[in-house]
Formats: sequence, structure tokens, C-alpha cells
Amino acid sequence: MSTLTISLEKVDFLPPTRVTDDTSVLTLKNLVFEPLLKWNDGGVLPALFSHWTHSPDGCEWRFVIRDGATFHDGKPCVAADIIGFIDGILDAVDTFGMKWSYARYLADAKISAEDHATVVVRNLRPIADILDIFSEFYICRLAPDGHATLGTGPFRVRAFEPKVRAELERVAATGVPRRIVAIAEPSAERRLSALMSGSVDAALNLERVESRLEMDPRFQWGRAVNTLSVMYYLNCQQGVFRSPEARLAANHAVDTARIANEIFDGLAVPSSSIVSPFHLGMAASGLSPIAYDPERARALLAQVDGAKTITLRTPTYMPERAPEVSRLVAASLNAVGFEVEIEIETDRPEYARQIGRKEMGDMAIFDSSPHSTYRILNDKISSLTKAVWWQGYDDPKAERLISAANDAVEPEARERAYAACVTYLNANPPWLYLVHPVDVFAARKDIAGLSIDHKGTLNVA
Repeated sequence: MSTLTISLEKVDFLPPTRVTDDTSVLTLKNLVFEPLLKWNDGGVLPALFSHWTHSPDGCEWRFVIRDGATFHDGKPCVAADIIGFIDGILDAVDTFGMKWSYARYLADAKISAEDHATVVVRNLRPIADILDIFSEFYICRLAPDGHATLGTGPFRVRAFEPKVRAELERVAATGVPRRIVAIAEPSAERRLSALMSGSVDAALNLERVESRLEMDPRFQWGRAVNTLSVMYYLNCQQGVFRSPEARLAANHAVDTARIANEIFDGLAVPSSSIVSPFHLGMAASGLSPIAYDPERARALLAQVDGAKTITLRTPTYMPERAPEVSRLVAASLNAVGFEVEIEIETDRPEYARQIGRKEMGDMAIFDSSPHSTYRILNDKISSLTKAVWWQGYDDPKAERLISAANDAVEPEARERAYAACVTYLNANPPWLYLVHPVDVFAARKDIAGLSIDHKGTLNVA
């Protein structure tokens, strides 16, 4: 096949200072750009950086750019390009007007160019978590038309109409497909119809069709559990969820397998901690989801003094099916002794800003998307950082475990240290854990080399 036509929910190349977890945008990024390091189920692999070394104490890291790395306009990629890109992100704000957390992570770090091919990171404390951070940075430059479409990846952008269409061409002299056409279609139903009619060769994010997805055997289907967590923040600063027993009771009260099967039509799996099965620390933890046990929930709740009245807040989307999930969760909590009132926010960006301002009621459904265990602990759990998404969880033992994990340097030590963190947070949950969605793509059967990873990215060989 010389040309592959794919239907994506979005077709966009974001400004260089924007980091995203959107699966459509990541699919395009992976084709045109290279991350500094390639995320690999909690670990990292070489990418734009071909290799790296660190000092014994983990405070100094040297990263070497792969030989021959060249932007699509012919400019060699050098250390100054990477440092400028990183500086731009550290100075920028996200879509909600909030400063990126990366500025906090790297507040004490000095990033410099040792030579044209080597980037050096020096920090006051061990900073092995720089590996996680660098896996989220896809290096790009602005093209003459002002769009951030110049990368060093396997495909170059030949034409781009924002939010409509992109045409990509393979850089290497060999390999198929030679050309990729990405077409934006926000509706999952219409993406599926386009595939069925033959107007596209492949379609992504078909798990988002409104009815149960029927996987037509005329096509090849790929699926992967996403690292994203659908969860509820619990207000640990005031109200009933200051109590660890109440938080654990809420987790025992909700049948997450039922949510996965009935609301997500089987395209989700129950969560067991703050991160997915593919995050750093989870392989060594051996965790299972907190058991659905209403009797245990009632017994735990009986130990909690004071009113059990709860305000449950939900948007209408993001996460997908949020209102339906919230109705089932409210009924489940009512059944074990809570008294739940649902409050709906129709303005999704404002909802996120409210959660950032700690205006969350007693519990609020949200999605936790970073692929880094370090980032989730730092942004959402740690009472030392008290970062934007922290909701008052304050547990001295959890904090000691987080600190130990942050100081771990070698891969095996990091895995063990982060396993201790996620295991403790399974037994002492700061959130109500729900599910990880399953992402789905479909394509014509005669197309080889397509796969989907746990970020939800469609990969083209």
C-alpha cells in the first residue's frame, strides 16, 4: 500500500510549548516528531536521545543525541534546539492557564549543552525521574507557515489544514506506506462508518461509539488498556473523606467491574491504585483492585463519626460517560450508608479550574492521565508539594515512601520503590478508584504493521 488513510478524532500539531495526552495528537506526533526518550510501559527506550549516563548519586545526567538526527527542512538537531524547546515548555501555561508542572519538577535543575550533541542535567538531588519527564517532550520546530510541523521523525508533513487534514510523506527511501493522510472526524460513529464504507483504511478511538461496539470480522481490530485512570478525587481536607475509613469504605462500596462491563460496554478494566498496570512500580506490586464488598464498606463507615452527606460533582464529559458513572456510584454509596447529592457542571474547562482551586465538593470525577508514576505522586498525592491537583491527602508514611522513590536511581530500585508507593495507596486510598478505558482501532485486513500502545497511540511500522 502506498497511501494509508486514517480517521482520527482530531488532526492537529500543537504549539511546541504544549504537552498533550490526546491519542489522536500523539499519533501524529509519533509519526512526525521524536520524543527525547520513548516511554515503554513504565520504563524508557532510546529515541532522539540514543544513549545516556548518570553520576553514581543520580544528580547529573548526560544525554546524547542520535547520530544523523535532522529536522525535515535539513537542519541538524543539536543540543541548543532541545534546550530551547525545554525552556519554552517551562515558561508556558497549559490550556487552563495554569503553569506546567515541569517548571516545578526542574526548579533546581541546570540544563546545559556540553557540546552540539550532548545535553547535561544537573540537580541538587537525585533526578532519575528526568527519564519520565523527557519521554513526554516531542522535539519540533516551527515551519515557515507558523505551524509546529518540523520534526526529526519518520514522516514529514507535506500539507496541513488545522483540525481538518494532514498529509505525511515517509522520509526514508524505502518502507510502506509511503504516504499517510489523516482526516479529522470528531464523531466515533462517523469514523466507523467511513471505515465500513471504504473511504478510509483505518480508524482510531472506536471505543467512543455510543452503543456497544460490534467488531466486524471483515476488519482487523486492535485494542489496548489505556494508562489513563478514571477516578474520583476525594476531599481529604474537609468532610467525611478526611477519614481513611470513609475513603476505603467508598472503594469497597462500588462495583468497578460492573462499571467496566455495563457503562463502558466491556471496554475498560478496574483500577487498583493511583496508576495503571503499565506505570512504573505496578509490575512489581502484584496489586489487584480493591474488592467490591458492601458489607465491609458498611462496617468501615460505622467507624466514622459525623454526617455521611456527600456532594458528588461531575462534568458532562471528560471522562467519557461521566454522568452515567456518577449515577451508578451515587447509588452504590447510598446503599452502604452515605447520602449523596449529584452536582453537574456543564462547563468542562471551568470544572477543571474549580478542581484546581479545590472547589470539588466531597468527591469529583476526573481522569488522571500522566504516564509517569512520579508525576502523579508529585502533582496529586504528595502533601509536601501540595500541587495543583492535590486534594488534601496527608499521610506521613506515604510521604516517606514517595521521598524514597524520588531518590531511587537505578531501574530496579525505582521499580521497587514506586511499587511500595502504589501498594500503600491501594490499602490507604486517597481517591475512589474506578477503571482504565480500553482504546480500540480497526483497519482493513490487508494492511500490515499497525498496532496500538497503552498510551492509545496508533503506531505505523
